[in-house]
Amino acid sequence: MNDRSALPDSGSRPAVGLADLAQLVRAPAALSVPGDVLAGAAAAGHPLGARTFGVMGSSVCLYWAGMALNDYADATIDAVERPERPVPSGRVPRRTALAVAGALTAGGLALAVAAGGRRSLLGALPLASAVWAYDLKLKSTPAGPAAMAGARALDVLAGALAAGRGGERATSSGTALLRGAVPAALIGAHTYTLTALSRHEISGAPARLPATTLAASTATALAAVLPAVRTAVAHRAGREGTAGVSPSAAARTAVVTAGALAYLGSYGAAQARAVREPSGENVRRAVGAGILGLMPLQAALTARSGATAAAAALGVVHPLARRLARRISPT
Repeated sequence: MNDRSALPDSGSRPAVGLADLAQLVRAPAALSVPGDVLAGAAAAGHPLGARTFGVMGSSVCLYWAGMALNDYADATIDAVERPERPVPSGRVPRRTALAVAGALTAGGLALAVAAGGRRSLLGALPLASAVWAYDLKLKSTPAGPAAMAGARALDVLAGALAAGRGGERATSSGTALLRGAVPAALIGAHTYTLTALSRHEISGAPARLPATTLAASTATALAAVLPAVRTAVAHRAGREGTAGVSPSAAARTAVVTAGALAYLGSYGAAQARAVREPSGENVRRAVGAGILGLMPLQAALTARSGATAAAAALGVVHPLARRLARRISPT
């Protein structure tokens, strides 16, 4: 019996497969998103809770929406530069990519409201706006890297807003945003370098560009780790002649340092290869490493705020994300 979907007058297309949708939204790359929220929530003082997990889900939806919207907006360019992607290859119709982006955006905003009401929506709405503005208007302009960096920073601040609790331990929105400003700035700085590199994934880059972004990444790692090291040294000096550094302080410093080193070992090493040979392939690898390398940076920032166990969990997720990225490209 003939398949009805194959009849010329049926007017229907084969259903879009889950694997195609996973490639459309770069599914494994979304593992880099919850750490933004966690770093912001830890900085605000309350890293784990129902609101935080709800906002993580919201941010993942908005990230996937951005990936689908990117492929909708870049369909013509991708037909030349990346014909293997789901939209130009014909596996996902362009209008389906737009519909997926719209549905995921609506889902992300709904999750934010369910997680924390107006307060969480205050974080999710600007983030959703930034995602759509970047993909549809700002991506190819000089403001593109700053716009993407701003979106990641907003994700961190959404986590800080989610950390507020009711009762005596409530944290005002203004205080939460202030506490989340430093991790937001550092994750934003990382994202700026990553976006600047991503513009040269096809044709390659002048060697000075990966050299500059490598210097910026090194400075970001140092900014993440030095406050924890200084605190540990001061703590040791204050307890000299007694019990030495407390186990919790030592564990915090160890996790922060390990996160910073893992960040430089993955993203930094990939950028160094691009400095030696700034081909499109090496730049593309650096971008992929930078997307996933965000997780150890998030772990360092989370541990620096005192959430050592949560930060260690991020460190475990990083190698899992790298394995998944071998099957579905994060770029």
